[in-house]
Formats: sequence, structure tokens, C-alpha cells
Amino acid sequence: MTSATAKAVGPAPDGGTPAEGRDGSTPDLGQRIAAVTRAAEEHLDETERDAVFPEHALAEMRRTGLLGLLVPVEYGGLGGTVTDLVDVSMALGRTDMSVAMILAMHCQQSEAIVRYAASGLREELLRQLASGHLYLASVTTEPGKGGHLFRSYAPLREGEDTLEINRTAPIVTGGTVADGFLITMRSPQATADHHVSLVYAHRHQLRVEGAGVWCPMGMRASHSVPLTLTGTIPARQVIGEHGAFHRIAQSVFGPLAHLGWSAAWLGTAAGALSRVLRLLRDPAGRKRLDLGSELLMTRLSRARARLDTVHALLRRTEALVASGADLSAASSQLLLNNLKITAAEECYRAVDLLVDAVGLRHGYLQDSPTRLEKTLRDLRSAVLNYSNDRLHLADGQLCLLDPGVRFA
Repeated sequence: MTSATAKAVGPAPDGGTPAEGRDGSTPDLGQRIAAVTRAAEEHLDETERDAVFPEHALAEMRRTGLLGLLVPVEYGGLGGTVTDLVDVSMALGRTDMSVAMILAMHCQQSEAIVRYAASGLREELLRQLASGHLYLASVTTEPGKGGHLFRSYAPLREGEDTLEINRTAPIVTGGTVADGFLITMRSPQATADHHVSLVYAHRHQLRVEGAGVWCPMGMRASHSVPLTLTGTIPARQVIGEHGAFHRIAQSVFGPLAHLGWSAAWLGTAAGALSRVLRLLRDPAGRKRLDLGSELLMTRLSRARARLDTVHALLRRTEALVASGADLSAASSQLLLNNLKITAAEECYRAVDLLVDAVGLRHGYLQDSPTRLEKTLRDLRSAVLNYSNDRLHLADGQLCLLDPGVRFA
């Protein structure tokens, strides 16, 4: 990861002087987060009702430079750390889980460019990321592969200094508005489905066609529609080298996905608990709800305990990734996978407890200020977002590789 301080602030999105806060000062990370949060909150009813992408929040991510969170300062980025990624994802999740996941996944893609793009392409893309002109979408899902990240059936065909893309993906978060795409495809010289390359394509290099609609239970503002992408790109737009995606996924995609997702889920559940507690502490709320109820106190306690458990595991895993340790070790992989599994399950369970705690009016109805109904629907996606069942299968095999039960 980049090595800037936790609250580093780089140049402004336009490459000039940093954008000023209301008092004329340079905005810190908290001010940038607040600007995105305000935009997300202002349009929350619309994006949730219509299942549309939160373009106003994205506009603030561009303006504040948050799209360049992990871009090194020398390229105009914020030079953020893995801790910044976790903090930002948690903070945005308190308002809208979709917005938090959108930024977390974008940062996952940008870090792959920081770490693996070749010189020339790297410099070009990092400056676009820092300027706010490049929002990245990930194209890793594929019909027929059942969520196997390390496989691809769509062949990447080589021409004379070109690569031909013809790719269908059933889920592409933000794909309808993305400026560029990181796409997994079967390598040109592949002899097996797991020989996978990662390529970058500008939107103007592709024909982008919607292949379906987006009408989900939750995560409605993520607008993760199916897309078909076709076009021709220069051969130099391979990220890393052909067939190297497994290494990129193990060192960047997997760790940052599990950290960013888990932080977004934890922030979402923490925001829900905070709204419930504010309702209970409000004088009007105290009249309607029995704060002397032992059952209510027990449910609040159990919800908080679940979130504290996730937070401890999140920070422990964050420290491992930030340390630069070998993440291919079985103990490291187990910790990363177990973070995702635990966060997905415990954040949902905590909010489910809160629904029982405050009952039908404030736990089940859509118009409650607690927003528990929306939060529960959003968090139901967590165990399915790279299935917990699949991770448990992988962890079972990893356990056999670590008979000494060594902790990362």
C-alpha cells in the first residue's frame, strides 16, 4: 500500500491548489467524507426508491479527490493508506451502504493500477484518478462460472498490438456511469480456465450495452446491472502480465475487497444502532418505549457486542495487510476470509436484533427514522457478495494446510 500518513491530503482534483473548506482552509479527510455523505443523504430517498446510481455522491467523490484516495501524492492523489480505506468505507456506510461499497470497490481497482500497471499506463491512469476524471468499475463476474474469481471463459484475443474484448458480465456495480473498467478474461495463450488476465479499458474504447435490469431487494443504489462490453484496446493495457490475475487477486483484490466490504457493512450496522439509540434517548421516544425493559437492554447489548467483535477483527486484519506481510500464507488467507464471513453474518444479525428491540413501528416500517428496514435489506446481500459458503469451503482446505493452527 502507499505509505502516506493516515490523514494525508494531496493536491486538488483539478491538479491545482487543494479545494478550500468553508473557512478557507484545506479540507481534511473528514471534510471530504462529510461532503459525500451530505450528497448521499440528500438523495437517499430517490436512489433507494428508483434503484438508480448515486450520481450526486459520485460527483462529490470526484470534486473532493476521494476517487484518488489511494493514489500516491506525487501523482496528485491523497496518498491514503489501508487505514484510510477502512475509515472512509465505515463512515460512508453509516449513511448508505451502496455509496460505501461503490467507493471501496473503486479503491480496490485503483490500488491494482498503483501496484501492477506498467509505466506509462500507470502514470496516465493515476493522474486521471487523482483528478477525479476516472471512476473505475470491476468486471469479474461471468455467466457459467458460479462466482469462481480465478476462472474466465471469455477469450482475450490478440491482434497486432491490440486486444479484442467481447465480455458479458451479470453484475457490474456502477457500470452504466464508469469512466473505465478493469476486466478479467481468459489469457490469449491460456491452456486452462484459470489462466486469467486483467485488462484496463477506457469507456470510449468500448461499446457498453445493458443486458438486463436492476431491481434488487437491497443495495439498490449500487445499480449493479448486467453489461456486455465489446471493443479493441491497445496491448499495453494489460495490468501486470498475461495470466497474472491470480497474483493480483491474492495481493490486492481479495485483501482490499474483504477490508473495504467489511468496513462498509460495519459502518452500516453502526449507523443503524446509532439511530436506534438516538431514538431511545429522545424524550418523545422515552415516553413510547420502555427503557426499563430487560429484554430491550439485552438486545442492545448483544447488538453492540456483535459490532465490537467485527470491529476488532477488522482492525486486526487491517494491521496485517498494512504490515506488508506475505498474504499468501494459510494463516493470512484464513484471517482475511474469516473477516469477510464474520462481518457479513454478524452485522446482519446485529441489525436483526435491533428490529426485534424496537418492534414493528421502528423496526419494520420504511418510514421510521431508524431506517432498519432498508439496512436489513442492504446487509442481506453481504453473505452473498462472494458467497460465505464458498469461503468456508476454501477455509476448510486452508485449515488442513495449517495443522499447527498458527495465527496470522
